[in-house]
Amino acid sequence: MFERGDYVVYGTKGVCRVGEITELDMKGTDEGRLYYVLHPCFQKGSTVFTPVGSGKTLMRAVMSREEAEALVDNILEIEALWEKNDKERERQYKEAIKSGDPREWVRIIKTSYLRGQERLAQGKKATTIDERFFHEAEERLYEELSVALEKPKETIRAYISERIELQKM
Repeated sequence: MFERGDYVVYGTKGVCRVGEITELDMKGTDEGRLYYVLHPCFQKGSTVFTPVGSGKTLMRAVMSREEAEALVDNILEIEALWEKNDKERERQYKEAIKSGDPREWVRIIKTSYLRGQERLAQGKKATTIDERFFHEAEERLYEELSVALEKPKETIRAYISERIELQKM
């Protein structure tokens, strides 16, 4: 069970802060059932109510600073998804997004980026699917790294680039 003030990753809402854990006095809610009141960190003015222990939607703790630093430091070792079939790759992208696993988000970003570079070299544009999932995975990853590393989301791309360049030396 999460505590008030904890940061969690919640389904498609991304990183949220647990505001309260309370019973809801609303029609359609189970009497005596506890609910998390979540405040998405990057969607201002939004509130999510979800039953404690529901399990229907993925909800996990935001990674620690140490886990975030280790993830960034291992980006070069994380494999891209080398699926040639567009439909199958899109299915894998969807599964990776839904998994809530930051390593899977890195795989999407790497795959989309490398495919885009390959297509540019052939005089083609990146595919809509690659671009869409690249941006979705990037948003989720940067939001979580922002909270875990206590850095503004806008600085995360540069932070990752710096850490990767240091590893290449």
